[in-house]
Amino acid sequence: MRSVMFRFHVCAGEIFELKAELNSDKKEKKKEAVKKVIASMTVGKDVSALFPDVVNCMQTDNLELKKLVYLYLMNYAKSQPDMAIMAVNTFVKDCEDPNPLIRALAVRTMGCIRVDKITEYLCEPLRKCLKDEDPYVRKTAAVCVAKLHDINAQLVEDQGFLDTLKDLISDSNPMVVANAVAALSEIAESHPNSNLLDLNPQSINKLLTALNECTEWGQIFILDCLANYTPRDDRESQSICERVTPRLSHANSAVVLSAVKVLMKFMEMLPKDLDYYGTLLKKLAPPLVTLLSAEPELQYVALRNINLIVQKRPEILKHEMKVFFVKYNDPIYVKLEKLDIMIRLASQANIAQVLAELKEYATEVDVDFVRKAVRAIGRCAIKVEQSAERCVSTLLDLIQTKVNYVVQEAIVVIKDIFRKYPNKYESVIATLCENLDSLDEPEARAAMIWIVGEYAERIDNADELLESFLEGFHDESTQVQLQLLTAIVKLFLKKPTETQELVQQVLSLATQDSDNPDLRDRGYIYWRLLSTDPVAAKEVVLAEKPLISEETDLIEPTLLEELICHIGTLASVYHKPPSAFVEGSRGVMHKRLPAQGTECPDVGNAAGGSAPEAAPSIIPSQGDLLGDLLNLDLPAVLLPLFNTNCSSYGILYPQVWLPAMKAKGLEISGTFARRAGVIQMELVLTNKAMSVMTDFAIQFNRNSFGLAPAGPLQVLTPLGPNQTIEVSLPLSTVGPVMKMDPLNNLQRQVFLATWKDIPNDNESQFQIQDCHLNSASNKLQGSNIFTIAKRTVEGQDMLYMSIKLSNGIWVLAELKVQAGNPNYTISLKCRAPEVSQCVFQCYEAVLKN
Repeated sequence: MRSVMFRFHVCAGEIFELKAELNSDKKEKKKEAVKKVIASMTVGKDVSALFPDVVNCMQTDNLELKKLVYLYLMNYAKSQPDMAIMAVNTFVKDCEDPNPLIRALAVRTMGCIRVDKITEYLCEPLRKCLKDEDPYVRKTAAVCVAKLHDINAQLVEDQGFLDTLKDLISDSNPMVVANAVAALSEIAESHPNSNLLDLNPQSINKLLTALNECTEWGQIFILDCLANYTPRDDRESQSICERVTPRLSHANSAVVLSAVKVLMKFMEMLPKDLDYYGTLLKKLAPPLVTLLSAEPELQYVALRNINLIVQKRPEILKHEMKVFFVKYNDPIYVKLEKLDIMIRLASQANIAQVLAELKEYATEVDVDFVRKAVRAIGRCAIKVEQSAERCVSTLLDLIQTKVNYVVQEAIVVIKDIFRKYPNKYESVIATLCENLDSLDEPEARAAMIWIVGEYAERIDNADELLESFLEGFHDESTQVQLQLLTAIVKLFLKKPTETQELVQQVLSLATQDSDNPDLRDRGYIYWRLLSTDPVAAKEVVLAEKPLISEETDLIEPTLLEELICHIGTLASVYHKPPSAFVEGSRGVMHKRLPAQGTECPDVGNAAGGSAPEAAPSIIPSQGDLLGDLLNLDLPAVLLPLFNTNCSSYGILYPQVWLPAMKAKGLEISGTFARRAGVIQMELVLTNKAMSVMTDFAIQFNRNSFGLAPAGPLQVLTPLGPNQTIEVSLPLSTVGPVMKMDPLNNLQRQVFLATWKDIPNDNESQFQIQDCHLNSASNKLQGSNIFTIAKRTVEGQDMLYMSIKLSNGIWVLAELKVQAGNPNYTISLKCRAPEVSQCVFQCYEAVLKN
């Protein structure tokens, strides 16, 4: 306590001394005092008590002192807004100072002081500085507009600063142009629909002229702005590429990546048979290779960007394989990224070289790197068919090393090779089986079990091998349990007489002794298949499997296009779109590479066109799944989605819903069934207590299906200890409904961006007939179908709507309603077009109900 008091007195004394020095008549003493204040502020001491004294020091011609005072003001103005107004007159005066450095300093500081009371005083000085004769002042004022817009956007628009900022793009000084572009880009990012950067060939020409003369950061701002422009034709695209190409030789890696981004985008519009196209591909390789000679952190950023570029255009670096060979002193994050790019560049021409490297890496000491190297050998086999035999031979050599983690990774990738090349390399199975006992990782054990089950007819003791896994079934991971269940069912279908006991054992373990719903459900499905129709079971379980694809880890094409448009940013390092990690309104608008001869539709005409004739069915219909397995009545609005009017019904095995230890000795098991068109809850009540139980009753919580008891629970006799009774409870669907996951409306710009993002092939059009409604919008909103926008075109009301299904799928709709016409036209767009028919039926049910 004593030490704290002493420290306080020292601080108080120090502030008193500083106050005296700040009010000194000597300029040097005053400057030294301000330096001491800034030093104290820097180390975290509270010197806000000196605010009025420091502000008094603003009245000076000394530039250094003025900078220090402004620094202090920026730090404490927010906590002392009333005191900060004292400095306004000095700011306004400094904005008219003969020295351009002081004018720029004043307007910069005013922009950094985020106090609403000061903002209104900033407008007039800022307007003068934007038209100042000195370019240094103009470029500082341009950035200040962006800062002011962040504080008060409406004020900036009302004062006409945005128009002045646009005029600065035509400024004679390249740095002013760069800062104006940077400010407009910053504002445009926070307001995607503002269309501030209305670029045209004339403004693009001015930007390209300024590009050669401004600083490296100015060049980055201009290049990023150019990347948002879509050329009119291939000639303009080539012209821009020719003027941007010299930036590839810049010393700053950020400039190089920004230039690469512009070129990658504009190359999309160049015909591939054009001579310049080939020349440009050759010019892109050297700067990318040069980036890999920097320090490891920059190398990693470069490699992450190169990974995207190689996926889009592998021909750029197809002759530069050696650059990506791993060095002994590379950090692990660089090694793994290089390895990934090596696989992407692997081809028949360089596969021998790549495999020799990978085999060398598999003997390294870094376990993670070795694992990735072994997997890479498998990926090479799948990608380059001619190398498959050599890859398998290399993997067998690695298995012979008996290094545990190497063996396990090798078995995992050999499973993939079997999937890619069936009936070709099965001779190695015997070698794999020798290493069965050494497998302790779930993925490796699951891979080995798959191999034994898939090729059971070729392995004499397959039943013994699988039985050895079965001994510790409940200790295995879910992945291994699921694989073991499937493998034993395969074995049974291939050798039914020898393995009947084994299959019964695994089905019993999966359905009766397991708490895992996935495992239990798969067990029940196999059990039902085998008991009702063994022939159908054979067709399902032993069906010919599709070959696995060459590249299973490629980024999805539309996402890749968006990431290419973000080269040189965090999005290209994370390999995620900005909307995935940027909060707020920024990053919502998705960027796309331009395509020759295509135009982006707007919301007004986006939903036009006819529906595709027949969309391929990718997933089973919901009716097949839910109607057959559950047979539950659903609210009338949802009936079209789930075809429950089927005559057949299935009854799931009763499952324990409430264990005895949680219900004072009463164990409740149950399932649902439909009998004579009525939903029944089939209950099994077991008394595991020592006393008799009577007076049973049941109450339902609100649920999303509206299920409720249609009558009282009938348990007519007392339930004695260790007795079990079966009870059927009829259910109705007119109970209180609880809406699950309240859904929110989409923003207009998100709706528009999503509509453009979904391919036109995914659009379907339907007719809803005989609808007589005053307000379709209100009726639909009650079922969580939201109207985003509405407009009238040629006497027709166009309603733009969004729906979010419970599995996360968004459906966008355009509903055309004409006054007096009972027939509506609806166009639906969705990333999963197979749900469109069901959604249309929902619309019809809601509107006609």
